[in-house]
Amino acid sequence: MFRRTHSRRNFLTRFVASSAAAAAAAPVSWARAMEVARDLSKTPGTPDEIARDEDFWLEVQQAFTTDRSLVNLNNGGVSPTPAHVLEAMKRDLDFANQIPVYNGWQILEPQREGVRARLAREWGVDTEEIAITRNASEGLQILQNGFDLGPGDEVVTTTQDYGRMVTTFKQRERRDGIVLKQFPIPVPAEDPAEIVRLFEEQITDRTRLVLMCHMINITGQILPVREISRMTREKGIPLIVDGAHSLAHHHFSIAGLECDTYAVSLHKWLHAPVGTGLLYVKKEAIPGIWPLQAAPETRDDDIRKFEEIGTHPEANFLAIGEALTFHQLVGGERKQARLEYLRDYWAHQLLEIGQIRLNTSLKPGFACGIANVQLVGTDTSELRNWLWNNYRIFTVAINHAEFTGLRVSPSVYTTLEELDRFVEAITRAARTGIA
Repeated sequence: MFRRTHSRRNFLTRFVASSAAAAAAAPVSWARAMEVARDLSKTPGTPDEIARDEDFWLEVQQAFTTDRSLVNLNNGGVSPTPAHVLEAMKRDLDFANQIPVYNGWQILEPQREGVRARLAREWGVDTEEIAITRNASEGLQILQNGFDLGPGDEVVTTTQDYGRMVTTFKQRERRDGIVLKQFPIPVPAEDPAEIVRLFEEQITDRTRLVLMCHMINITGQILPVREISRMTREKGIPLIVDGAHSLAHHHFSIAGLECDTYAVSLHKWLHAPVGTGLLYVKKEAIPGIWPLQAAPETRDDDIRKFEEIGTHPEANFLAIGEALTFHQLVGGERKQARLEYLRDYWAHQLLEIGQIRLNTSLKPGFACGIANVQLVGTDTSELRNWLWNNYRIFTVAINHAEFTGLRVSPSVYTTLEELDRFVEAITRAARTGIA
């Protein structure tokens, strides 16, 4: 099932080499890089065929300066940045540092508008609906604190939402007297209609806001955003969507979700530099949401009011453009297919040994590259430590009130050999224990 295929391609290696040299070379070098990029975009094969083509992904892997002495299966936390993306950021940092008040504010900062426009175009929304933030938490807290709520107003979310976002609403409980209502959903969940029903059952005449994940960070579960958005819109209740793990991970458009707000970290699956994020707010909703930090009244209906954070480095934000180009060269559908292939590669092998419980669905459409696996009878935290201490394999132990398991999240630079090492280690743990 998991056959490795090979073809003779070196498009991406040539592109990365050209890109890395672009800052120090003549303009013709960059032109050559773009020529190679066009070749890559024309690489033949369906997404499923490309997903199994190890030569293609070898070229992708060369873009990263990865430490291969360990196996990083926690790309859901934060991903490495391709070398040429990091070089672009360093170049702009050096340029800004020559005279920050001019090079930074007058030259680099206006270039953010080009990045904004490209992000909007890639995910099918209007340029005036995209704010560039530092991470998903910042974008979500803008929304969570930006709606006017008073004593007794209810906010609905699941018991599996991200801890920082739950903490944000708990602070509003203490500060404003709101009521946070959380409810469980199945693990895994394979019936979208049931998820919509569970959300709708929690809504009362006191409900003022709903928060949901697009992809749950602890299991990789994909939830039906469009259907829940339609339901909450009919009831006149704003919906906040936590897209921290979805964008540039599985293939979709924000416009297609039909939601009014959406926040994401770009240093996860887009491979942008650490400290980069995106906040989408539909035009009509912008005036009704307060920014996290004060903005002038003239910006009440301007998406840029959400970017008021004071003095900041612009280089990180501009490098998002390089990361977006890299994503486009690999291809969103091909990337999704590869991440699903990597997940199935290790998951199906582990299911054969017994003692394994998957807390993530392997059915199409319900998850992508992130999966949660439990070795039944073994403490998850001890297993995580054992993998690191004995094999230098980095995973995350999830000990939730409703389930336990390792969160495993490979990325486009992960090799099959690294996943083989993970499978061998878990197999040994299952057969001989970890004592």
